[in-house]
Formats: sequence, structure tokens, C-alpha cells
Amino acid sequence: MTPALPQFVLDANVFIQAHRKHYAFELCPGFWASLLHHEQANRVLSIDRVRKELLDGDKDALEFWVNSKAPKSFFASTQTAGVARDFAAMMQWVQGHPQFKSEAKTEFAHKADGWLVAYARATGCTVVTHEEFSPDVKRKVPIPNVCRQFGVPHTDTFSMLKSLKVRFDWKAD
Repeated sequence: MTPALPQFVLDANVFIQAHRKHYAFELCPGFWASLLHHEQANRVLSIDRVRKELLDGDKDALEFWVNSKAPKSFFASTQTAGVARDFAAMMQWVQGHPQFKSEAKTEFAHKADGWLVAYARATGCTVVTHEEFSPDVKRKVPIPNVCRQFGVPHTDTFSMLKSLKVRFDWKAD
């Protein structure tokens, strides 16, 4: 039996940093095409709360892509009992953790981060984020810290692209 291929669930910062830096739409359209391809292959997705964060930002090319290029299925619903249960457990851990400042706890409660990790845990996905594990951080609740606490696999964009065997070839005009 062949082992199941990982399914990746993307943090908002994957889209935002790609758009602003490494994979700008006009520089690397293949990145965005690969996301759509792998979404259709059921390997890449994000969640409804990340979509909301992306649409709450600048009225720019990323918002256009989310609204007109990414299918609704790209952003899965977090409104399931399993996701809510896992989110509640994560919130309890965050709130009870003396390391994090109250502002960090409040931000975690209101942003998509906790829901992203809860979705990954409930569905067996790997979280993709640019955040890094930081055992001593106080001003933020890093996604990798929560992932580690709850046994949720996480990785970065570059490792995900390698796993998906994405390749960007240069083409002369």
C-alpha cells in the first residue's frame, strides 16, 4: 500500500509573502498556477478564515486572485465540530500558558492562526507557514509552537513546493 501524500493547509503569510516578494504575480505566475493545480489534486488548500484575512487587506492583485482565480473550494470551512473542538483545546492551552502576553493571547483568539492549526489537526493536514518555532517568544503565539504542542506537522513554502515536485522553468520571450 502506498502511503498517503500529505495535504497542505496554507497560512495567510504564504500568500502575502509570495505576492509581495518571492512569487509576485508578474514575476512567477507558475507559483500561483501550481497552487491551483495542487488544489484540484486535493493536495493544497487553505481555510475560510485565511481567505477573510486576505480580503481584509489591500485592494491589490492578491485580493483579485482570491476573488477571481481561486475557487471557493480552495478555502475550506472551519465550521465543523472537530475543528471547533481542537480550536477550543488550543485556546485553553494558549490562555493557560504564562509565557504569552495577554495581547498575544487576544490576537491568537481573533486571527486565523489557531483555526488553521485546529483544521490541520482535525483533518490530518500539514500546516504551511513562514513562522518559526520560538520557545521564548512572548508577544506572539507562533503557529509552530502550537503545532508542536498538539502534534501537528508543519513546514515552510519551499519544503512544500519540493514535496509537491513543483518546478519553475525560465522561458525567454
